Amino acid sequence: MKRYIAYITVLISTFTLISCEPVEDRLDMGGAISAEQLNVTAVPLIINGKNTNKVILNNSSPVLSSWDFGTGTTQKKTDTVLMVVAGENDIIFTGRNPDGSQITSTLKVNVEDMYFPVPPEWGYLTGGSVKEWEWDDTKPAVWGNGGYLASSAPAWWVVPIADIHGQSPKEGAGAKMIFSLRGAKFSKVKSDGTTEEGTFSFNMNSKSVASNGTVWGKGKLTLKGTTILNGISPNEGNAKIYEYDILVLDNKQMVLSHPEPNVAEWGTAWFWMFKTVVD
Repeated sequence: MKRYIAYITVLISTFTLISCEPVEDRLDMGGAISAEQLNVTAVPLIINGKNTNKVILNNSSPVLSSWDFGTGTTQKKTDTVLMVVAGENDIIFTGRNPDGSQITSTLKVNVEDMYFPVPPEWGYLTGGSVKEWEWDDTKPAVWGNGGYLASSAPAWWVVPIADIHGQSPKEGAGAKMIFSLRGAKFSKVKSDGTTEEGTFSFNMNSKSVASNGTVWGKGKLTLKGTTILNGISPNEGNAKIYEYDILVLDNKQMVLSHPEPNVAEWGTAWFWMFKTVVD
């Protein structure tokens, strides 16, 4: 009987020790590594022998993950992301060690084939990196109003670039906008050098169609943090506008519009005319 009790006691002690072992993986608090020791990869998916714009990210290091792939971020250890421009792209990995220290590494990915579709507007707006835009002073009017789903430029009240200052001080001649691919960042630089920062995004599935079936707005541009130059709606108490219909966007010009609330076709909409800054 004594031998049986002793056997049971040993079993209980063994199970107690086992139950104290942690079941989840934990980072070794003394195992901080350097950036040179990182084992991270960004490998394009290859189709027909070419690097496509879909990239597989993998972190095999004992650090927490944060990937910045230009137009977005992910904190997953392994993920698949979509690049929006061809050519060489930088993917920035930031790892957090168990002791809280951070390390970074920049991985270069060469995209040869835009096999997976993305809106070409990313490339038009940013030039694949950073691109500057200004008022299109080749037009008789750079801002004003006209008919929603009908006009393609200011048609009723037409405002030349010389008069923009009266609407939004320091946002006329000499002011510009900068769109950056990395982080989808947007900057509005006033004529005195004052800068306002924000971000931007596209929804090219949100189209505005006229009654005759013509696509008038081919997508939406949305800003956060600040607005475009003179981004106001006068009949709404000069309310700042953050979402715009994209009427035209290519490598050289951009035409944006904003309809007043609840207007029907030919109701009042506002128009902005921009062009790329040429050095």
